[in-house]
Amino acid sequence: MNTRNTKILAAAALLGLTAVASACGNSNNNANSNGAASPEPSPSASAPASESASPSPSESASPSAASGNGETLTVYLNDFDEIIKPMFEEATGYKLELVTGNGAEIMSRIEAEKGNPHWDVVWMDAMPSIEGLNKAGQLLDGYTPDNAEKLTDFAKQFVPANQAYYPTGAHAASVIVYNTKEFDEASAPKTWKDLADPKFKGAIGMADPAVAAPAYPFVSWFFQDQGMDGGKSYFESVLKNGAHVYPKNPNVASALTGGEIKAAALQESNAYSLKNGGEPIGIIWPEEGAPASVRVAAIQKDTKHADAAKAFVNFLLDPAIQQQLIDQGEESYFEPSVTGATPKADREPNAKLVAAEASWASEHEAEIKQWFADNSVK
Repeated sequence: MNTRNTKILAAAALLGLTAVASACGNSNNNANSNGAASPEPSPSASAPASESASPSPSESASPSAASGNGETLTVYLNDFDEIIKPMFEEATGYKLELVTGNGAEIMSRIEAEKGNPHWDVVWMDAMPSIEGLNKAGQLLDGYTPDNAEKLTDFAKQFVPANQAYYPTGAHAASVIVYNTKEFDEASAPKTWKDLADPKFKGAIGMADPAVAAPAYPFVSWFFQDQGMDGGKSYFESVLKNGAHVYPKNPNVASALTGGEIKAAALQESNAYSLKNGGEPIGIIWPEEGAPASVRVAAIQKDTKHADAAKAFVNFLLDPAIQQQLIDQGEESYFEPSVTGATPKADREPNAKLVAAEASWASEHEAEIKQWFADNSVK
């Protein structure tokens, strides 16, 4: 990989991208919190930066610029926050090679390279998939970044016992959004159960959990909360109610603003970007909670750049860096994983996040994604 921001051309078959999914972990179900994290880029104007001032990066965030010596670190990540490249390079002296793509593309690439990994760090909104890499023995474990002591109680729940990955934030994988030209607040769907209500037949959209990285954490919570049979029954009723399934959240957003659908389960960052971009969008955080997509960073077990990789993970856990991502990043609507950083001022202050256990979600990832592939109509 010789160029910055290499784009992955296509996702491999479902079996390939879920082959890494089996489980072991230490995350928590039904976790409550006051915020959320970052996802796929939105098709509309980006949201305005938070008014809070970004603190300076802490001394422990990274080595001095001289210590990097131009060493190159290859990071695989979702299509978000490429702002991290100049931030990290300037602060540490290391170089970043970013390889970006959607969740299916990144995991497919990692699987294809299993015998000869080209990546040093993976940073994704796909904790269950990363847990699968952990279970498969592909991650460096047993290390503690200096900034890990700053993790919030909510975030600490997602650090596995073997310390193979660390959460850098969490966001609502989906909130309920509606077109205000079609519904007002009183008539719009308000609960997840409403997505299957006949009065919303053919009006609802959602992202494909087999393709969009945040979409699987969204659906996996229902399957764990209601049991596998209960989850299948719920989503079968949603799909039979005419729900439209799109490859990624930006496709859902475009369908919503274009009139193809009237309401949707949409990733938080996309929802706020639409609203702040002047689109006629209302946002509802269901009282039962919004399933969280936890963004985590993990290091490849046999990386030849372990010091640089550890510096990068530690950098992501610096409160000043998370604040800068909130204030200036492409995917800025998320709950920070460390104390000292503040979410966007216009986010729902009483937002409730719930999350499926990483080990459970990883164990059932292939089955759930296959079920959607067999039952959803694109």
